[in-house]
Amino acid sequence: MQKRPRRIGLALGSGSARGWAHVGVMRALEERGIRADCVAGTSIGALVGAAYAARKMDVLEGEILKLDWKRVLYFFSDPSFHRSGLVDGKKIADFLRSRASGLSMEALPIPIRVVATDLNTGNEVCLLSGDIIDALRASFAIPGVFTPVEMNGTVLVDGGLVNPLPVSVAREMEADFVIAVDVGRAATTETPPPALQANEIDTGREKDASGSSVGLQLFESLSDLIATLDIPPLSRLRQRTQRTPLPHIFEVLMASISIMEMQITETRLKTEPADLLIRPSLGDIGFFEFNKAEEAIAEGYRAAMHGLDALPDGGRFLVRD
Repeated sequence: MQKRPRRIGLALGSGSARGWAHVGVMRALEERGIRADCVAGTSIGALVGAAYAARKMDVLEGEILKLDWKRVLYFFSDPSFHRSGLVDGKKIADFLRSRASGLSMEALPIPIRVVATDLNTGNEVCLLSGDIIDALRASFAIPGVFTPVEMNGTVLVDGGLVNPLPVSVAREMEADFVIAVDVGRAATTETPPPALQANEIDTGREKDASGSSVGLQLFESLSDLIATLDIPPLSRLRQRTQRTPLPHIFEVLMASISIMEMQITETRLKTEPADLLIRPSLGDIGFFEFNKAEEAIAEGYRAAMHGLDALPDGGRFLVRD
């Protein structure tokens, strides 16, 4: 029987709503008796990784299974009045903080590193100490959607721009067997419903130099974001009013980021391979369809079990004695 690795690491990748598949993977590992010694996470992978490191996976799974499109819409109805992003992210951060108040990264039972990107230099930033919620907020700050996060004099955004699947970070944590979960490969081909019409609305807010209303621009942009969500009433509206086959602006943005992250992941895996690479099939889940947690979890569980079964002795050598 193969000897158990000295240190098992998890590398949990970015992928927006598809990242709920990480929860299914964690469930499969737990059922097989496999416990990681360290975790590296990017974006949504960092969120799930933090729950794992804090030993609060049951809490996270219970919360995300409650999500419906109305709740998702609530979290995104948090407009930013800065020009650096449409959504402030405070509602999401407050929600997470209410479940994990006062947790510092260095105090978690399992060591974790959270990957973000320095917007000014383009460098990868690995956060390993300080407030875990601040670190998560920086790691999932999708450019153009969420406002960046200022931390220690640095402006941070989504870590997926530089290291979408942080196998290298898990290696830096001295993991000699890395289980990597890539949830970012599939790109949606759905055409989202049209944006809510706001061109007749005068918000009365301050106007920019071009004379257009800043408030109106914000309203229209948030309407665009809302339109990408899988909301039944808007889906029916799309069926009645669809006029163009061209993709929606947020579909273009997220698909472009996804394509970039897939290319980076493939390139890095050639020189930084994982010992077990799990790739759930998540093509039916859109970027902002966080309400499809049950489907994503089930696919993550299936893919993890398939990957473990393919290992020598069904992966039983990974179980701690």
